[in-house]
Amino acid sequence: MIVRIRREADADIDAVRAVHTAAFAPQGWVDEPVTEAMLADQLRVDTAWASRLTLVAEVDGVLAGAVSTSYGILSTDAAVVTGAISEIPLAAPGPVGVHPRHQGRGVGSALMHALIGAAEALDEPALVLLGSPDFYGRFGFEPASSVGIQAPEPAWGAHFQVLPLIAFDRSMTGRFRYAAPFDGV
Repeated sequence: MIVRIRREADADIDAVRAVHTAAFAPQGWVDEPVTEAMLADQLRVDTAWASRLTLVAEVDGVLAGAVSTSYGILSTDAAVVTGAISEIPLAAPGPVGVHPRHQGRGVGSALMHALIGAAEALDEPALVLLGSPDFYGRFGFEPASSVGIQAPEPAWGAHFQVLPLIAFDRSMTGRFRYAAPFDGV
């Protein structure tokens, strides 16, 4: 099995939609739009889309996985204390999907390793996401609250996670909000 990770191209849009639909369709799915597929489409045309951090995985030449990334905003605690507006863009991967035929074969892990490497190379301070602590913990993600980043929804608890990267400054604390397309999810 040969896995190739690369940036998403315009020609990949339909295949990415198909991957997210297959990966996230509920049992008994009957031609209804799948939230993650719609979200990836909406992010792609939003000003918050992070095209350099939106990746696809090909397995033997067939698109098998995808990660869409957008920028959310961290409203820092310093803004509350000083009254100054202090907003820091943070890269937020999601949705991350792997076609069921390729799940459990390392495709999702390959996507995450490539994403982390790309984010480091671009001097991103951190990656934030909502997902399984068991899966994302393998890549160094930790509860965002452990570094002072508050989830948009407190009920998310340990599922709202952060991976501080080399450019991260521990003074980056406050409440995070996702890009506008997430509001409709």
